[in-house]
Amino acid sequence: MTEQIYDCIIIGAGPGGLQAAIYLGRYNRNVLLIDRGGGRTQHAKHIENFLTQKAISGKEIIETGIEQAKSFNVKIEHGLVTKVLKSEFFEVYVGDKQYLSKFVIVSSGVYDNLPPIERLHKFLGTGFFTCIDCDGYRTTNKKLVIIGNSIKTVHLAIAMKEMFTKDITIILYADKVPDEYKEELKEESIPLIIGRPVKITGEEKMEAVELKGEQRIECEVIMSHFGYKLNDGFLSELNIKRDSNGFKFIVNHNYESSLSGLYIVGPLNQGNDQAVIAAGEGAVAAIDIKKRLLER
Repeated sequence: MTEQIYDCIIIGAGPGGLQAAIYLGRYNRNVLLIDRGGGRTQHAKHIENFLTQKAISGKEIIETGIEQAKSFNVKIEHGLVTKVLKSEFFEVYVGDKQYLSKFVIVSSGVYDNLPPIERLHKFLGTGFFTCIDCDGYRTTNKKLVIIGNSIKTVHLAIAMKEMFTKDITIILYADKVPDEYKEELKEESIPLIIGRPVKITGEEKMEAVELKGEQRIECEVIMSHFGYKLNDGFLSELNIKRDSNGFKFIVNHNYESSLSGLYIVGPLNQGNDQAVIAAGEGAVAAIDIKKRLLER
């Protein structure tokens, strides 16, 4: 057990966590950032909607952000946070190590639910996408297949046709589409196929997706629509309020959760999931923590 009490422990080196670390480091606060590695941003091949960056990879953002945080004396530790408790101080556990802190910022992100399709990872981030706000633009005027398992996938297809491409085919795992939705798809000239994709073909570029039963649909890009799960297991022993679906965490305008002193930035809260937004949330949380440390 360490005797040291940090001003703030940040969990996750995503854009929100790193931006918070940079701010708190520049306030000359004693900050520890714990990161497990990987993460959604780390795997992003092309980020084109981040101010001043015409195109940058998520890996570049994370690596540059870590170096920037270190330059302001933020301590960086690689490890998996397994548990967070709250007594007089926050107790953050990494394996058998315990760290104490006055404040905690959670920036641990989410995991995409990816379907079991052969050769998916070859095209992940270059032709196989999971986020319309991140990568919808990269489907512009291309032959697009949208795969999913809900009526919301139909809404996504109609929206993408309006914004990006007219050449769209939907593949749903099960026929759960009401007749009125099917009629709307016909009016929009969007073919609907019920089936399970099993393989993506193509070498340098995507050429087609193959379905179980040998059906083949030509495509240049795929948008996957199966949602995601939160990386929040380490918060299970804390009583923190969630939304009406019991999914995302409720935060206030400074991104503080219902547990005083614990802030949640990025896609775990109810805001939009974007790197530039998460970075802004991290800055807001850090400024609020700065004020509260001064008050203490």
